[in-house]
This record gives sequence, structure tokens and C-alpha cells, in this order.
Amino acid sequence: MKNPNGNEIIQLFESWSPKKIACMENDPIGLAIGTLNKEITKVLVTLDVNEQVADEAINKGCQLIIAHHPPIFRKLSNLRTDTPAGKLYEKLIKNDIAVYAAHTNLDVAEGGVNDLLADALKLKNREILEKTYNEYLMKLAVFVPDDYADKVRVALSKAGAGKIGNYDSCSFSTNGQGRFRALEGANPFIGDIGEMEKTDEEKIEVVFPHSIKNKVLKALLNAHPYEEPAYDIYTLAVETNIMGLGRIGTLQQPMTLREFAEHVKKSLNVPCVRVVGNTDEIVSKVAVVGGDGNKYIHSAKRAGADVFVTGDMYFHVAQDAQSIGLNIVDPGHHVEKVMIKGVAEKMEQLCLEKKLAVQFIQSEINTEPFIFL
Repeated sequence: MKNPNGNEIIQLFESWSPKKIACMENDPIGLAIGTLNKEITKVLVTLDVNEQVADEAINKGCQLIIAHHPPIFRKLSNLRTDTPAGKLYEKLIKNDIAVYAAHTNLDVAEGGVNDLLADALKLKNREILEKTYNEYLMKLAVFVPDDYADKVRVALSKAGAGKIGNYDSCSFSTNGQGRFRALEGANPFIGDIGEMEKTDEEKIEVVFPHSIKNKVLKALLNAHPYEEPAYDIYTLAVETNIMGLGRIGTLQQPMTLREFAEHVKKSLNVPCVRVVGNTDEIVSKVAVVGGDGNKYIHSAKRAGADVFVTGDMYFHVAQDAQSIGLNIVDPGHHVEKVMIKGVAEKMEQLCLEKKLAVQFIQSEINTEPFIFL
């Protein structure tokens, strides 16, 4: 097992929850405090970063905190250490504890906050509620000598090309003849300088998402025997890697809104919920958005949700939901605490696969500011 530095850990994290899928403008994600250029043996995973969490990280010997809510949400005009925020930052810096924030990118990521909430509520047949990110497929067509076609196909597949749905290594080939003449200064793999050459070749076609274009082209050029490979590359009008905010799915079995509210309380471990709607109404299809989901009530209704689970519901938005016939169960913003266990377990798995010796510790500090009487 290898002792990693912070950059290696975050590179693994971003392979699962990349910054590019964040869906809030100027979302302050990424490294917020400290440096990743150091060896990391212990990481504290938390929903929020406050002084009690900082003390927890110090006491448990953590060099890095991964948080969902950014500790610096607005630009600083000063860094005074006689303010609560400044005192927190000072403590983290003096104890060489880095803080990395994954906010709306973790909401959107597959297996992130909204999937974890849907898991807790035991929703099946899940789909994305609101699409916020997609890429377009690209197609590569390359001409390869017959004897090298398999080598190039394997290299392209290892680079991520040729994946369609639940299938990988997908490609299409046609056979033909290539013609060329090497000029002075060339180093031809086949043929001689100044002579026309004709050779049997295979045209290989594969598709891949735009985000891995450079990786695919590098793999192609490394595997291809020619000094100057001939290839075409173009963008298709086909979306891939579709991601989004919120999830919608169905309950294991229908229940009344009152029963569902109790199910939410138990499943998300909260003492109470706020409910909008007729508590005797039967609900089956559920939409969920972690945190503040006020602006998604119409998305939930259009998607056919009987009930929408989200936090921080505003008074007038609740009235709007009532007017369009959408039931609401508001368990509060703090239910996003499900990410603590989810992120810790996911990162343990990723680091184990890479043989990285690092421990992920689940924060035990309750950062819920409200007391329910």
C-alpha cells in the first residue's frame, strides 16, 4: 500500500464527482483552505466545517477535510482572526489541515447526495429530475494496416472509446486499400521514399464522449504503426453522460402521505418534517432534491411526482406547490448528512482499488443548527 498525497486523493474523488458537473454559477468548490501537496493518512468527511469539526479533525489526526458545504461561500473582504469565521480559518491553517469542498458537483454525481437520499428512501426505477449536464458523442474513423488493427482497437478501448450503454469495446470495421508516397525526410513504416505504395488497410470506427478526446487520440497515436496516421474525427448529434440534479422514482409500495412522512423521518433520521398536502392521499411517485429545492417544484410536478422531498421550503413556494397539487415533505437541509457515510465508503473503495493507504473518518459532529421542541 502506498501513502498518497492530497492531490492523488482528490484526483480519485474528482474521477467520480468532477468539478465540471457543478450546476451553480460560481459554486465555490475545490480546495478552499490549505494545500494538497503533502502526505495524507487520514481524511475527515463532513457535511459542514465549523470550529467543532476543526477540533475533531485535529483530535483525530486528519490532514484533510472533505466537506459538502463550502467553508468560504462568499468572497472574503478581510481575514480577521477575531471573527468566528476568521478564527476557524486560523485554526485550520495553524494545524495544517486542508479543506476541500464538493457542493453541487456532489449533488449531481452518480452515487452522490441525491442518489444517497433516494437510496435511503428506497426509491426504485430512478431517473434524473432535472438535467444539468451532458456531453456529445464524437466518432473516430482511423485507417490501420490489417496486421495492426487489433492492437489499435484494444488501445482505443482501454482509453475509453467504444463504450455504448452497458457495452464496451464496440467498433465497426471495413476493409480497403490505402495509397501513399513517402517524401524526403519521412520515415515510412511501409514502402520506400519516392515510391507509390499500396497496402491492405482496415478502417476502424469508434465513438467516445467529448471529454476523453485527448486521451483517445493519444492512445491512437501511441498504438498506430504509421508515422502520420490518417484519421477523421467529428461530433455526433447524440448526447451522452447525461447528469442532473434531483432524482425521481417510485416507492416499494404506495402509502398515504402521512405514512410517507413517517417513512421520511425514519429513513433520514430526523425528528420531524413539514408537510404540504392531504395526509390521507395515496402517494407512490417521489421526487427528491437535497438541500434547498424550492425552484424545482414545477420540475417535480412535470415529472409526475405525487410528493416532493426537499429542504428549506419557503412559505409562498409551499403555497404554489399546494395550488398545483404537489405534496411536499420537508425534512430540512441537514438531511444531506447522508453524504458523510456515502463519501467515506466510496473513497475507501476507490483508494483500496489503487492501493492507497488512507483512512476516511466519518464526522460525528452534529452541525444541525436547529433544535426541535
